[in-house]
Amino acid sequence: MNTVFADPPFNLGKRYGQRTNDAKAEAEYIQWCKQWLDQCVRVLAPGGSLFVYNLPKWNIILGAYLMQAAGMEFRHSIAIEMKSSLPIPGRLYPAHYSLLYFSKGKPKTFRKIRTPIELCRHCSGEIRDYGGHRHAMNPLGVNLKDVWTDIPPVRHWKFKSQSRKANALSTKILDRVIEMSTVPGDLVLDPFGGSGTTFAVCEQRDRRWIGIEIDYTAQIIERLRSGDVKHHRNEDVVEEASWPLAAE
Repeated sequence: MNTVFADPPFNLGKRYGQRTNDAKAEAEYIQWCKQWLDQCVRVLAPGGSLFVYNLPKWNIILGAYLMQAAGMEFRHSIAIEMKSSLPIPGRLYPAHYSLLYFSKGKPKTFRKIRTPIELCRHCSGEIRDYGGHRHAMNPLGVNLKDVWTDIPPVRHWKFKSQSRKANALSTKILDRVIEMSTVPGDLVLDPFGGSGTTFAVCEQRDRRWIGIEIDYTAQIIERLRSGDVKHHRNEDVVEEASWPLAAE
């Protein structure tokens, strides 16, 4: 396995299928996460990459556990801004999810991704001041940061699976994960298939994939066969390749 991407239930008490329990005691939830993480590490090839998408509350604990796992090397803690959350009384406004990035030893594949220079949506002028060095910047764009503020929410019907009510991830997240850590022909595992976003992106990016899902396998198959979910526009560029990522 070249890359594992895991987006487990967040233990928020949401209703999924009959086989999924999203309301475990905290200690039970953490122990369960450690069990499937052990298996992810086991099947990951040397130099492979592991990504875990979860709430910061859980990923702090899971990240510490992975740093103790044999051969696992911390790469990044990526903050993914989400603007659709609600304020919580007595706490800071929660506005991001956590994406952990580990590798099994030295990463075999790391492809540099560049993102377009940000423009004002009103005047189309560049938002950032590059300290007088704008002329020296790479024409392909700026290095991808570990804070992603450009992930569109999955709200419009054309980006959702019509036969599954649970939330779906933006294809832009999986675009970056897969392009960053694999090359065409590599094998990707998603142990929580959900709405099938990982598999749809792998199909588009010419990656092989293995998926696990206990509640929505029929809906995933239907999604892949029908192609009913469109991919979010993505203007990222993989520097080592000479082509930009496909956009629709």
